[in-house]
Amino acid sequence: MFHPVFAFIGLRYSRASQASSFVAFINFFSVTGITLGIMALIIVLSVMNGFEGQLKQRILGIMPHLTVATAPEKITFVDQSRVVGTMPYLEAEGVIQTPTELRGVAIQGIMPEQMQSLSIVAQSLVVGSFDSLTEKSFRIIVGQALAAQLNIRPGDPLRLLVAGASVYTPFGQVPSQRLVEVVGVFNVGSELDDKTIYMNAADLQRLLRQRGAIDNTRVFLDDAFAYEAIAQEIEAQGLVFETWRARQGPLFDAVKMEKNMMFLLLLLVIAVAAFNIVSALVMIVNEKQGDIAILMSLGMAKSEVMKIFLFNGVANGLKGAILGTVLGVLVVWQLNTILDLFNVNTGYTITGGLPVDMRVEQVIAVTLFSLLLCILATIYPALKALRVQPARALQYE
Repeated sequence: MFHPVFAFIGLRYSRASQASSFVAFINFFSVTGITLGIMALIIVLSVMNGFEGQLKQRILGIMPHLTVATAPEKITFVDQSRVVGTMPYLEAEGVIQTPTELRGVAIQGIMPEQMQSLSIVAQSLVVGSFDSLTEKSFRIIVGQALAAQLNIRPGDPLRLLVAGASVYTPFGQVPSQRLVEVVGVFNVGSELDDKTIYMNAADLQRLLRQRGAIDNTRVFLDDAFAYEAIAQEIEAQGLVFETWRARQGPLFDAVKMEKNMMFLLLLLVIAVAAFNIVSALVMIVNEKQGDIAILMSLGMAKSEVMKIFLFNGVANGLKGAILGTVLGVLVVWQLNTILDLFNVNTGYTITGGLPVDMRVEQVIAVTLFSLLLCILATIYPALKALRVQPARALQYE
């Protein structure tokens, strides 16, 4: 098979002989460092993506993506593709009272039909259905975590006190309250499971002592992170609205910052390994000055001499990048199996293992960036090789 001269010599130098054992040692560890760095970066990014996706699905599955202070029919959406659906919606703070405990909760007043078809909570119901929340029934659906903490079961009567309304009695002003019946339990696996309950919006409206039509709308989006375009449309209509970022924005910002910091730290590992190539190539240039001088004396162009060392460094970087990418993809693919094999307890039991989301574009970007670092690392040794003076290098040969 035909090889250019610079490629042939560069490959020979990249496989340093036993006579250059120290150079071989540095070559080996630069390739190993790039391999491990890329593998670690792919694994960490995939796990962080999965964790972020789980938070997005579970927390933003319970929390409204957007709420608008007007009726659904008064809102116009230009980009209908992003909006999955809307429904009249109410929300209030309340207290659940059992024979032994009191617990503060967020009460979501919903429309059962829309909730059944639009929310992931409907897919996470352990017992019951949203269809059971008929108007004037004063029934509620609670989270499994809350049910376990308060030792309540479907069919149990509870007293629900609403902080947003009060009544005047001979004993003074007291919160509006009502006996309600538990008819369902959901388990989304979110930190909001023990803080949220659902009831029919009309029943919550009665508890809040409000009259007339419900003038608040919950908007369901296909992607909660892509809320800005819809928010701009609503703002252009002069409507008052609130997005999920008002409550959970800092949490997702912290997760994003953590992912970015892990990305930068692991990139530094790859950078250190890539610049080990500099040490190896500089030593090869110093060791092979006589060879370089002979090649120049025989008429090899300086650009070809430079290509020898560029090819040498890129070959090492390419070996590390390919090995790191392949190993990283394989480990991510079988990550939970590997953790189970070594009996590693991650403490993440919501889905039976670590959530993993490997994205092809990230894998490609990490691999290409690593190769770019390797190319940059070869420039100085290649320029150093050009400064070899053939007469001086061969003076004592």
